Amino acid sequence: MARPMLRFAMSVIDPNDIVGAQHEVQRLIGRCILRLQQCEQLMKSMLAFQKLSGTPETLPKSLNNRRTEISGSTMGALVGRLTTECMLKEGGEVPDVPSGLDHDSSLFGLHMAINLPGESHAALQTDLRALVNLRNTLVHHFFEQYDIRTIDECVKAQDALRHACTEIDRQFEQLRTLAAGMAQGMTAFAELVQSPEFHDFLVNGIAPDGQIHWPFAGIVSALRQAFRERAIDGWVNLDTAALWMAEHHPEQTPRKYGCARWRHVIHESRQFELRNFAHNGQRGAWFRERPESTG
Repeated sequence: MARPMLRFAMSVIDPNDIVGAQHEVQRLIGRCILRLQQCEQLMKSMLAFQKLSGTPETLPKSLNNRRTEISGSTMGALVGRLTTECMLKEGGEVPDVPSGLDHDSSLFGLHMAINLPGESHAALQTDLRALVNLRNTLVHHFFEQYDIRTIDECVKAQDALRHACTEIDRQFEQLRTLAAGMAQGMTAFAELVQSPEFHDFLVNGIAPDGQIHWPFAGIVSALRQAFRERAIDGWVNLDTAALWMAEHHPEQTPRKYGCARWRHVIHESRQFELRNFAHNGQRGAWFRERPESTG
């Protein structure tokens, strides 16, 4: 009598299949992370140029300091700042420019922002917060959710990553559109900065309409320097100051500010006190800064 034979069926997984599946997971997660880094770089670029303040001399350093400050921010921090400083809800107020600089400097402040309707702003906040959560999941928790030692788990991981890639691409395009809007504003601002009218306003305190902002006028700043260089017992002779100005700031003349003489500048600016007296045998007009104009 023939003995019954026991047959066992075994399915053998080709090791090349699992390795290939794992490589595809790695490729997809790498693509996601690289795209996320592009999103971060876009946000950092927008924030770096979005708000600046200082004097004409300190603006370059201010920009470098802001870049350094933002460079170490997490994506969560970037999203928070982007949606509160850069992308504003319509009707929101722009933060004040820092004050407290000395009176010899022309304070310059730039705050660039895009106003969004309330619903659009809320949707942007929701999208970007979801992007942060997605980034944290991919970086810290993805392989806790998918055990890619099996083909089935690799397939599930691939599906999840393809969905993540699609979402990250959508967010990247949204950020790129917003960045393009800001870039247009920066281009317009750069054209303004290069114009003679802007130079007159920033350096000389002369507005495009011809109005002179005397406390920040270039000629007032130069007169203050002349005072510090040539003052005797708290006063400086006006003729002495005029000679010093002609040597050190020849571009700062009374005529530039619609004045015929230096006395006229002193009177119109209201930043100085002018008296006629003799001092050490030198008779003439002497001036000093008004106490209230020194801050």
